[in-house]
Amino acid sequence: MPAELGAASRVRDAVPLFAALGDETRFRLLARLASDGPGSIARLGARAPVSRQAITKHLEILSDAGLVTSRRRGRERIWQIETSRLVEARRYLDLISRQWDDALDRLKRFVESPE
Repeated sequence: MPAELGAASRVRDAVPLFAALGDETRFRLLARLASDGPGSIARLGARAPVSRQAITKHLEILSDAGLVTSRRRGRERIWQIETSRLVEARRYLDLISRQWDDALDRLKRFVESPE
């Protein structure tokens, strides 16, 4: 990852990641996969307030963003989290946090300067 978040290619890469994470249903699916481990659409949708078709669509969006993968097991697809993409999201957030800290430090120095 480049040192600067503003690199156009990195921003384009991050947009689908954070767009996928920004939906409540998808976020809940990821949380469920994280706590319960890999699962089928039937299991993931068991207590969800949306249809299995909606669960499938949300999982496909998460897959397109690189956040989950699936494999066939008989007639079912088993979904699991792709942790490397979550690590990448964490790096983006850490970088933004450092940039904010730096900006606040500069502001503090400016406000506290004797001039």
